[in-house]
Amino acid sequence: MPRDNQMNKIPQVTLLFWVMKVIATTLGETGGDAVSMSMNLGYLVGTGIFAAIFFVAVFAQIQTKSFHPFLYWTTIIATTTVGTTLADYADRSLGIGYAGGTTLLLAILIASLIIWYWSIGSVSIYAIRHPKAEMFYWVTIMFSQTLGTALGDWTADTAGLGFGGGTIVFSMLLLMVAAAYLWTKISHTILFWLAFVLTRPFGAVVGDFLDKPINEGGLALSRYSASATLLVFIIACILIFPQRAARKEH
Repeated sequence: MPRDNQMNKIPQVTLLFWVMKVIATTLGETGGDAVSMSMNLGYLVGTGIFAAIFFVAVFAQIQTKSFHPFLYWTTIIATTTVGTTLADYADRSLGIGYAGGTTLLLAILIASLIIWYWSIGSVSIYAIRHPKAEMFYWVTIMFSQTLGTALGDWTADTAGLGFGGGTIVFSMLLLMVAAAYLWTKISHTILFWLAFVLTRPFGAVVGDFLDKPINEGGLALSRYSASATLLVFIIACILIFPQRAARKEH
């Protein structure tokens, strides 16, 4: 089948998409912490568990012939959970710190986008119509989720803004991206990836706010119950609101 005629298996980018993305990234933070901290498995073991789920989900996503919302959002959740534990392992266990982790992961993300562009000719979600492009898409997303975790932790802890301050900062940045989308001629592809990266630290600081101890500025909610509630919300969105595959922009 010619690649231009293959179906896009990425959902339309609507307000619902971004709401679900934020909830999924928040779930990634609480779910990742539940496995690595609450279960006392550690960041490395947690990364191994979620990486295995990530590879299985990506393989299934690439093998399918059409867009399936449950499979797509399962893969997104897998990227955000592995991103949480991987960033925590790099920042804390390897001792490179939040600033070092953020810088390293930003460089890796930029390199991933550049290689993707050189290889395919576009990093637009509307050009993801064959397995090679899909692989680049999911690897880039995984790096963006990992970067977002490190960036959120750096903002809340090292920069001293706390969870509330971090939430405000990333909310303002996302509003700026939305304004640029509505009222400027900046490439929508660039704005998409900016928003995709920024929703991850936004979700990370919200997730930390939910499950971190009260003396650290959190609500000390159970990571298990918070993760279950967020997962139910995502499932409800999939069941209640129909989603379609992305269509090429005109």
